[in-house]
Amino acid sequence: MTATLPVKISFSLPDGWQAAPPDEVGAPGVAFVALHPPSIDGFTANITIAGRMRNDAATMWEIAGESVRRLEQAGTVEVVKKAEVGTPDLPGLTDSPGVVQNLRLHTTLRGEPLELLQTQVYLGMEDVKNPAQRAVLEFVLTAKPTQLGAVLEDFKSFLRTVRPAEEDAV
Repeated sequence: MTATLPVKISFSLPDGWQAAPPDEVGAPGVAFVALHPPSIDGFTANITIAGRMRNDAATMWEIAGESVRRLEQAGTVEVVKKAEVGTPDLPGLTDSPGVVQNLRLHTTLRGEPLELLQTQVYLGMEDVKNPAQRAVLEFVLTAKPTQLGAVLEDFKSFLRTVRPAEEDAV
C-alpha cells in the first residue's frame, strides 16, 4: 500500500526521470517513486521518498542503522560510507543536520544475483506544535554499479529542490 508523508514537501525531478505508482513498481510502503528509464539494464535506477512521525529519541545515525537491518532481511548489506549532512547541502528543508549513508547490497532479482548501490539521506523536521515529535524523511537512490555514474548527479540535483510545501499548496 502506498504510504503518505508526515509532512508536505515539494520537489522537481531532473530530466529523464518519471514518477511511477509505488504499488505498481514493487515499492509498497513508500510515498513516491521516480524511475530512470534510460538506465534500464535488468534493473531500473530509482529514487524513493518515504517518511513517518517519530516520538522517540533515536538519532538520525540510529535511524539510518535501522534501514540497514531492514535491508539485511533481503541479502548482504555493506555500509560503504556514513556522514552527517547539513543545511548547505539541502538548503531550505530543515535546520537540523541529517545523515547520508552509501550502501552496497547483494540480493536477488527474479532468482538471479544482483548487486545494488544505495545512497540514503535521512532528515528530521521537528513538529512545531509538539516538540517531542518529529517527521523523519528518507530519500533513497538505488542503482546498479554500472548505472550509478549516470544517475548520482541527478539525485543530488533532486535533493537540492526538496522544500517544505506551501501551506496552501494542493
